Amino acid sequence: MKIIKVLQHGGPEQLQYLDAEVPSPGPGQALIKIAAAGVNFIDVYFRTGLYKADLPFTPGNEAAGVIEAVGEGVTDFAPGDRVAYAMFRGSYADYTVVPVTQLVKVPEGLELETAAAAMLQGMTAHYLSHSSFPLKAGDKCLVHAAAGGAGRLLVQMAKMLGATVYGTAGSDEKAEIAKSAGADEVIVYTCEDFVARVKEFTGGKGVDVVYDSVGQSTFLKGLDLIRPRGMMVLFGQSSGPVAPFDPTILNGKGSLFLTRPSLAHHCLTPQELAWRAGDVLGWIASGKLELRIDKTYPLGEAFQAHTDLEGRKTAGKLLLLP
Repeated sequence: MKIIKVLQHGGPEQLQYLDAEVPSPGPGQALIKIAAAGVNFIDVYFRTGLYKADLPFTPGNEAAGVIEAVGEGVTDFAPGDRVAYAMFRGSYADYTVVPVTQLVKVPEGLELETAAAAMLQGMTAHYLSHSSFPLKAGDKCLVHAAAGGAGRLLVQMAKMLGATVYGTAGSDEKAEIAKSAGADEVIVYTCEDFVARVKEFTGGKGVDVVYDSVGQSTFLKGLDLIRPRGMMVLFGQSSGPVAPFDPTILNGKGSLFLTRPSLAHHCLTPQELAWRAGDVLGWIASGKLELRIDKTYPLGEAFQAHTDLEGRKTAGKLLLLP
């Protein structure tokens, strides 16, 4: 089988396309033949060493495929089941072994590529809108990178819940993508000051919550847009990590709340995983939620997928196809 390995931290060129033996599932595990693997910024963070992992390792935290074999003690899954998962590293490969506690079954009629594209970003959008700051009708939110994979899904879920959504995007083309997802207003941040524009939209009152996946270049400005006792939800750092700051800033700007959540902490039980994945996959299967797959790459071109992702050349989900 073929596999991607990171032998040392660095740029996309460190994604090595190698031969390997097909693994065997241990107790509580399943061997999955990967149909599609999602490409996400968390993969970049592990590749560069920003997030720690012992070398060498296989990147990729999301995939869908078909179970080939199961290990001892597995009763809820069987060979032939179509499954998807997120939050377990090693999906940049033809085959991988995954604990069955991480798996969900893919609904009939839903393509495996679609399921692979939905899991990590879809469940991220779900916990952001339903748990980190549970949106309700009348709330106002700002979604950075609203045309991206997670951003576009978050916009749609926020609209489902009745919120007013302001988005940012890096180009007119991406702004149209965000608008097509339901964003009420979209600011092209390369041409306009998003702080001034959001204040204009809200009559100076600000938003209830900012969902920020960009980090360094947007974080501090975003604090100026939040109403008193509102929340900043920082869930990514595509422009770089936020520098340390004095938390009394939050007091001065209105007794703000700040959280830095992760998907793993929002799927702590099988019931919570089933809720989030079930909603996301069910909404996509029924047409209530629209998923945008921007581009697919052969597994051996993982380096190009990372190059495109880091270069902000994408508007939607990237997939690797073994």
